[in-house]
Amino acid sequence: MEYFYESIVFDNSSEGILDGSGDFEFPEEAYKEALSRDFKKIFLPTVYGVIFVLGIVGNGLVVVVMGYQKKVKNMTDKYRLHLSVADLLLVLTLPFWAVDAVKTWYFGGFVCVSAHVIYTVNLYSSVLILAFISLDRYLAIVRATNSQATRKLLASRVIYVGVWLPAAFLTVPDLVFARVKSVSSPSFSFRNDSVEMEDSRTICERFYPVESRVVWTVIFRFQHILVGFILPGLVILVCYCIIIAKLSKGTKGQTLKKRALKTTVILILCFFCCWLPYCIGIFLDTLMMLNVVRTTYELQQALDKWISITEALAYF
Repeated sequence: MEYFYESIVFDNSSEGILDGSGDFEFPEEAYKEALSRDFKKIFLPTVYGVIFVLGIVGNGLVVVVMGYQKKVKNMTDKYRLHLSVADLLLVLTLPFWAVDAVKTWYFGGFVCVSAHVIYTVNLYSSVLILAFISLDRYLAIVRATNSQATRKLLASRVIYVGVWLPAAFLTVPDLVFARVKSVSSPSFSFRNDSVEMEDSRTICERFYPVESRVVWTVIFRFQHILVGFILPGLVILVCYCIIIAKLSKGTKGQTLKKRALKTTVILILCFFCCWLPYCIGIFLDTLMMLNVVRTTYELQQALDKWISITEALAYF
């Protein structure tokens, strides 16, 4: 889970911090920074809590029900089971991230690396499973007469090579770079209508070598966008567009076809509405990091808030 740790360090001799009487003047940038941090302390734990409850109940029921079945009925059920396992693993880490957003990371290095690994596995496996589901729907509707063997192969064997193996491989950066670190940079926060100085906090994050930090960040950002959004998005879009074209032909079963078309359109819109805003946010942030887009303090603060909101909402 990407965490943008930022703090503002002010020189005591800077203009605007101390006036002539020696009274402290709270800088506008620090005020905005404190507001942004307090927003995340409220918003993120609330959203994580809702996702945790809904995810445990929903995905837990799917896993339990599927587990008690002697035989999974169809390919859709198999994909649903894979998706529920991936989502269940993620929601189990959300209480740790909620506590981290409110205060600091209390849980040590092993849990930190494990939480990053689980996040990455869920991120890539969930979207790749959605791509497999769209491919299965394409075979079932467009190639219905001779696709049963291929669909069984995809759901039973190929999914491990096409989903779980790549997702596991993409956790290598977490194993290498994720760790716990105490950051001793002063920052400001609000407590009971007063301003307090926070001297340090422990964070769980990927820490890249200083001399190549930007390079590593850009590489993994574009990897995230390409593998986690563009490639599965193209598969989903192409498969469902062909399905829509197929269902639009003919005159038999118009009621069922309209219902299937509506469901297909909703599925496409849900995927892109969930993930496109977040990917746009990290893409713009990467361009700012590369100085392709001019950076201002207000834009950076707004973008950080946008990324926090869209990342959390993408998992609903």
